[in-house]
This record gives sequence, structure tokens and C-alpha cells, in this order.
Amino acid sequence: MARYVVDVMPKREILDPQGKAVLGALPRLGFEGVVDVRQGKRFELEIEGEADEARLDQVRTMAELLLSNPVIEDFEVHVADQTVAELAHQEGRP
Repeated sequence: MARYVVDVMPKREILDPQGKAVLGALPRLGFEGVVDVRQGKRFELEIEGEADEARLDQVRTMAELLLSNPVIEDFEVHVADQTVAELAHQEGRP
């Protein structure tokens, strides 16, 4: 079984009021030097079988159609504990 991670974040041009609230609270809690905070969401999907590029493409499609709103959010997909470069290397691609 393989675990895939989808990280969803608001696009840079979209206002992020939750991130701004956290940014405002950090100095009050004694944390200095933080210049920006963006709040997003993370999904972890466990899918039967070994991790491969075809399943990674399926997860990208899931992210595009259901897990994110492509109008206001960007997303990144990767295999948990494994980079896409490592996955490609295992499949014999450069």
C-alpha cells in the first residue's frame, strides 16, 4: 500500500484571512521575525498497490477535481516519504 500526499494552498493572489490572523497572533505570543503565513490543507490518501507514476497521475486528477478549487488554490502531490525523483528513478527514468 502506498501513501500519497496532496498539499493544497491558496494561490498567492488570493487573500488568506486565516494566515493573516496567525501572522498577527505570533508576535503576541513572543515569536518575532515571521513575515508571512499562508494556511492550507493536507490530504493523505492510502491506495492499494505500490507507488507508481500512473497512481500518482490519478491522485493529481483527484486533487484537481475534488480536493482543491483550481480557481483559488494550487496543489502539489507526492508520495509520502518518497520524492517524485526517487519514484522516477525506480521506474528507470532519468
